[in-house]
Amino acid sequence: MRPRDFLLRLALCQGIGIVGKYRLWQNASDTYQFDDLAKVANQSGLSLKAQTALFNNWTSPLLDQAVALNKGQAFITILDDQYPQLLRETYCPPIVLFYRGNLTLLSDPILAVVGSRQMTTYGKAVLHGLIPTVVKHRLTIVSGLARGIDSTAQELALTYGGRTIGVIGTGLDQAYPRENQRLQAAVAHDGLLISEYPLGTPPLAWHFPERNRLIAGLCQTCLVVEGKKKSGSLITSNIALQENRNVCAVPGRIDAPLSVGCNELIAAGAKPVLSANDLLSEFQFPLK
Repeated sequence: MRPRDFLLRLALCQGIGIVGKYRLWQNASDTYQFDDLAKVANQSGLSLKAQTALFNNWTSPLLDQAVALNKGQAFITILDDQYPQLLRETYCPPIVLFYRGNLTLLSDPILAVVGSRQMTTYGKAVLHGLIPTVVKHRLTIVSGLARGIDSTAQELALTYGGRTIGVIGTGLDQAYPRENQRLQAAVAHDGLLISEYPLGTPPLAWHFPERNRLIAGLCQTCLVVEGKKKSGSLITSNIALQENRNVCAVPGRIDAPLSVGCNELIAAGAKPVLSANDLLSEFQFPLK
């Protein structure tokens, strides 16, 4: 079996988590064993449950159907030159990325913008003040197309002629939340839409923390606009810190629940963002 075919089949195999799949790929790649599944599985440290799922599913008609279906859509593997190097160097990178849109955006300078789904008027005003200037300087915005800060940042990027990458926690033929279906289509048409999940995959709860590691891994700098003390946006920023990315945050009132996360990030050493120039300086762009 060719390595790229092995990667696609492994990515679509049910019953194995993302860490297990990456370990299997590492071992198969190191030993160049793509046909001796038992040997690769034994040397990869998989649990008995994961090994059982692998052996039961690898030659199943269901997996054959999934491979045939998803082989028809655009995808890149961790082997391919188009795969972003920053993401390849992260912990447990996705072995396959399905996509729609302009793949060259992955080589742009990328700013992640994340924040609360319960966006306030303050958060909206901050985005309106930052995004137009940022995209004018050819920074590409990456976010998760979630309700609130994420989708507003990406909508503004498109409105002002900028570039944006949407990373979703479903298959590319699904939209979550449903009200972002039109925006997701616009991102796929005018920017780039990516997912590590095959067609038909619904919005399962654990997919979104997994999705967050892609957002953090793709960017050079991560900006948190609003977030509670414990929120998905803080998960993303913590992953970004672990991956040695720059982390910035927009300060807010000390008595505002959606500013607690940002204020604590700043107290812990994140750069406070007071203007677009604060973001541009992270990319060493000339300030105006």
